[in-house]
Amino acid sequence: MFPLTLGPTSLYSQSLAVTPHHWAELSFQVDGRLHPNIPFAQPCYDEFNSSACREIRGTYLDEGMAQRCVPDLARNDSTLAVSRSTAPTAFIQTQWEACQVTNEHCLLDWRDPHLEDPTQQSRCQSGSLPQYHIDVQNADDVKAAFSFSKRAKVPLTIQNTGHDYKGRSSAPGSLGLWMHNLQDRSFDPAFIPQGCFDKVNATPAVTLGAGVRWGDAHKFAHEHNVTLVGGSDMSVGAVGGWLQGGGHGALSNTMGLGADRVLEFQVVTPDGQLRTANECQNSDLFWALRGGGGGTFGVVLSATVIASPPVKLQTFILSWSRPNATRTKEAWTLFTDISVQLAEEGWGGYIMANVFVLINPKFGSWDEAQAGGIKRLVEWGQMIQLENKEAQEKGSTVTLVMREFPSWLSFFQVFTSRFVASVGKNLALASRLIPTSLFKTPETRTSLVNALLEANTAPTHPSLIILFTAPYSTPDAERKTSVHPAWRESMYHVTVVEPWAWNATKRDMEKAYETVGKSVEGLRRITSEIGAGAAYVNEADVYEPDWESAFWGDNYPRLLEIKRKYVPDQLLDCWHCVGFKKSSNERFGCYLDL
Repeated sequence: MFPLTLGPTSLYSQSLAVTPHHWAELSFQVDGRLHPNIPFAQPCYDEFNSSACREIRGTYLDEGMAQRCVPDLARNDSTLAVSRSTAPTAFIQTQWEACQVTNEHCLLDWRDPHLEDPTQQSRCQSGSLPQYHIDVQNADDVKAAFSFSKRAKVPLTIQNTGHDYKGRSSAPGSLGLWMHNLQDRSFDPAFIPQGCFDKVNATPAVTLGAGVRWGDAHKFAHEHNVTLVGGSDMSVGAVGGWLQGGGHGALSNTMGLGADRVLEFQVVTPDGQLRTANECQNSDLFWALRGGGGGTFGVVLSATVIASPPVKLQTFILSWSRPNATRTKEAWTLFTDISVQLAEEGWGGYIMANVFVLINPKFGSWDEAQAGGIKRLVEWGQMIQLENKEAQEKGSTVTLVMREFPSWLSFFQVFTSRFVASVGKNLALASRLIPTSLFKTPETRTSLVNALLEANTAPTHPSLIILFTAPYSTPDAERKTSVHPAWRESMYHVTVVEPWAWNATKRDMEKAYETVGKSVEGLRRITSEIGAGAAYVNEADVYEPDWESAFWGDNYPRLLEIKRKYVPDQLLDCWHCVGFKKSSNERFGCYLDL
């Protein structure tokens, strides 16, 4: 009934004693919602021209496919597919479906999923996928999983949408907890955390189940005439790793990180207890869950977050079709010159080599907004528009949009129809938080721009994004969250990425990780020189050196103490999570040894 199908058996000898009877017993305890994990693309390896394979090929790149279908920036709806985020064996970055050490996988060619070559050149293998998953629907399912893991010595992984750049939600030979179907959501106009009735004031709040994605959460909030602070991708989970790792977005400058806005968690800890964590009970666990990282201290079933009044957004969008180093340097030099002023005025957003997307919830009209620092960007945009028109260069366009969106949702739907995360690829990522002190003088700004340009071009042209999403205007002097304190002293969060082919060799994969690591060396150097070497735990180099300090700074000792209190046996473990030691658990055997 439940055949034992492990990942690389040489890595997971400790779980070989688990018999089909043990799995059947667990299945009974969770009302039959224990399922063997079938690789996402297996139907294509079974029969490439089958209807099941055609469906997989059509949605293999998910949002990347839909991106090409919505060319109009003014369109106010979104038709993005999200099939990967609703499949328990699909990951947004596909190397976490594979075992990178042994090169076992069941992948299609992300450059063109309709090519049959992968299914002809290799066989479908489970890679780093958990061997089974529980379709979690209540706290008892999690309790059963914890009990089984302790007895059977089978590691646990926790997954919702598969948005995880560091592979923490997959491990060969593990038992997966699939949180996707915890879809409850509710609005309370006067929420008070449990046990806090005489200590805090009531506030509007939204409670979201662990499976809710941001696209659905924002629609729900809009229906109740409130605003939530979320990420920039509609299929990212609202309650899982994004929130528990800190969570940033285009509104974070003025409204805080996701972790700042949590009022309460419902979480099952490894001792089998369903706990309420807020400022008034289990307050240490509450603090740890607000930035200490997902999959670390317990299994979160739901979170209640602050619901703010509706916002009207003034928006500046500038793009040019032919990026070049000269224009990019000019753009980033201007932007670093005015970043502090923009942040003080309430702007946030995203900047690439040839794109600016900035929003502001603080101004009542565009006329009011452009009286500030954004005016210089508008004038520069108008100048390059004129230059482009006069040059009459065939195929070259410069687009400048200044408009008002009546709500966060209206902007979010347009933004996610045009700018989406890379989906269905093998992808290495590295990042850095850029401290505000680097913007104080022309010399330090020049050093920063040079380091950004270096990261964008060396050594094999990684793709760089400046995320203007640090909580500049929302300090946390009392350290109520456990995110790295450097977030409060930063202006940018900068990321670079580098993909590799479906059939890459082990050395090809190593080179991709090395490429992104080397590309941020300049940023690492200039930030470390001023004692500010930090990175965002959810979007960081898989092989980040000195990761404890880089992700949590001086919060790490307290986080480790709390981890040992609630998870004394390290039953919850994942790559670069609090308490992580690679040598302590064979579950990490599919990570490359860099």
